[in-house]
This record gives sequence, structure tokens and C-alpha cells, in this order.
Amino acid sequence: MKILCDKNILLDGINIVQKAVSPKSALPILEGILLEASENLKLTGNDLELGIECNVEATVERTGSVVLNSKIFGDIVRKLPNDIVHIEVQENNSTYIKCGNSEFTIMGISSAEFPELPKVQKENALVVTQECLRSMIRQTIFAVGTNENKLILTGSCLEVNNNELNMVSVDGYRLALRKETIDTKDSKLSIVIPGKTLNELSKIIREGEEDINIYITTKHVLFEFDNCRIISRLLEGEFLNYKQIIPKEYQLRVKASVKPLIDSIERAALIITSDNQKYPVKLNIKMDKIIISCMTQTGTVQDSVPVETFGDDLEIGFNHKYLLDALKACECDEIYMEFNTSLSPCIIKPIEGEQFIYLVLPVRLRSE
Repeated sequence: MKILCDKNILLDGINIVQKAVSPKSALPILEGILLEASENLKLTGNDLELGIECNVEATVERTGSVVLNSKIFGDIVRKLPNDIVHIEVQENNSTYIKCGNSEFTIMGISSAEFPELPKVQKENALVVTQECLRSMIRQTIFAVGTNENKLILTGSCLEVNNNELNMVSVDGYRLALRKETIDTKDSKLSIVIPGKTLNELSKIIREGEEDINIYITTKHVLFEFDNCRIISRLLEGEFLNYKQIIPKEYQLRVKASVKPLIDSIERAALIITSDNQKYPVKLNIKMDKIIISCMTQTGTVQDSVPVETFGDDLEIGFNHKYLLDALKACECDEIYMEFNTSLSPCIIKPIEGEQFIYLVLPVRLRSE
């Protein structure tokens, strides 16, 4: 194999596929990037759960393939001058890399040992824009569970119901639901995509109106866009019936501006200096204002935010991080917050429509 490739184009491809490379694995081949030269250069990373292919524009003087250690290869290319990189695979997979006055020779591994990515049939694609999918992930990823004992909740549920596409994450303390209208032939569909896959995908897709095609089988999902293919295993099992836990009615509704509310909660959280002790931020909702307070061993704080209230007064406490995550994911200036009791979840919605719904469970306040 012998190729020539622009350093920055090559580095972009490496940065993308490295997201699917195991930093430490019992199989050394999984710590590598597969380079395949035919018409262009194809880079592949595969940790057996997530696989990423990226086609890179290159001049191929001799076809062939090799697997190079991802960290070593990436670090070398990252430090090379901005020039054309020459890569030549010699006998025994010894790989010569030259750029400007810099020359390296590193040992590669035979590509025959590299695991193939799963085959995914390209039928009935879900088509959304990259910006839409990126937004859906950003607005729900924070609520993905981390408890491996509840493996199904470590992913987000992607479901199609007629022309409505939903992405839902639940971790047991909060819920994030994002809705979008799409044109699809599938009337009913539900899969659970690992949170790791979605997190890495959101770093790769662009902010733009270019389409991304999503192909789904019983065990895998394929995202295809630009010069990339991302294939992931799906989580097996039945996702939580989240619709049952979203309250249909409320006793108190608050109309609030998002940024002042975030700023006030962040100020109240300044005296929470330890994650080990759970200090709630208390919201005392009165006529047209929320008094936000907190008391810790460090001290006390009180602040207030003007709002519009519809219903009875209420005092309720929250883990400030959970409440802030939901508020920061709202891509709008104003929201509704709906409450029932001090022990019932808070629901956060946009003023118009139902593009997103966030649910945050409260913290029981100590009696005075």
C-alpha cells in the first residue's frame, strides 16, 4: 500500500474513527485503525460495540491495507507539518510515514485479523437533517442512565409513531423527551441506542441541513452521512413505559424566563461544595415569583426570580444539577413549569407546542 494525503484531511478522518477505538483492549487489533487504500483511503475503528468508517480523499499509488495503533498513528499525524503525508506499507506490515522533513517507521498489524463491521441492510431509511438529530441528542443525552444494573436505561429510546420521531432518555431521577415530525414509511418502530454511540455521533455530525440516513435492523443501527458510516449495536430489552410517568394534570403552572432562572439556581449552588452530601436547592413558589434558597455547612443563600404563576403556592426541593441540565437543554427563551405536590415531579415544557418535555423528580425537604 502506498498513498499520499493532505495532513489535515487525514487528521480529520483519524479524529472521527478514533471515537470507536478501544484505548485498552485484550485484543491489540482493537486498539488500531484499519487503513484500506483502493480508489480512496478508508479508515475504520471498531470496538465490537461501535464501528466507524470514514472515507478520506487521497492519491493511491498502490492499493493495500494495514492496521496501525490508533494512539501512535494519531499522535504522529497530529504533530506532522501542514504538508502532504506519504504512507507506504512495506514487508511484514512495517509502515513508513513521511511528511516534510519528518520520517517515521512504525510496526503495523495484518488487516486480515481486523473484525469486519456488521452488515446492515439499507431498507426504509429514516431521513433527518444532521442539525435536527444533533439537537435531539443534545436535548436528551444528559438524562441517559449510568447504572449498568439497568442496562436498558444506559441508552436512549428512538421511536417512530406514524410521522412523529421521538427520542427519550430516563435515568430514574429525570426524563427527557424530544419530538420531531418526519416523513417516513415506518408507522411504528422502537429501538434503544447506547448513550455512548449517541454521544460520539453528536460530536461528528455537522450543524447543517444535510441529510443523515438511519437504517435499522433487529440488532444494529447504521447512520450514514457525508463520508462516514457509523454502526452500533442496539441495547436489548424493553424500554421503560415513560408515557405512564408523565403527569397529565397539574395544580400549579409557572411561566418563567429560562436564563434568569438558570442564573439564579447557579448562584444558589455556589455554596454546595461537596457532592457527597446532598443539599437541595429549595424553590418557594409564591405569587408571581420564585424564591430560590439553599443552606449548607458553607452558608446560606437566597435569591428570587419574577415569574407568572397559575395556582396555589408551593415549596419544593431539587438536586440543582438535574434541574439545571433540563433548563439548559431548553432551546427557547420561556417555559412552563408544572407541579402537583412537593413530592411530585416537575414538568418543563415550551410555551408553544410540545417539541420537548422534561421531568425532574424532587428531593424531600427536611421539616423545619
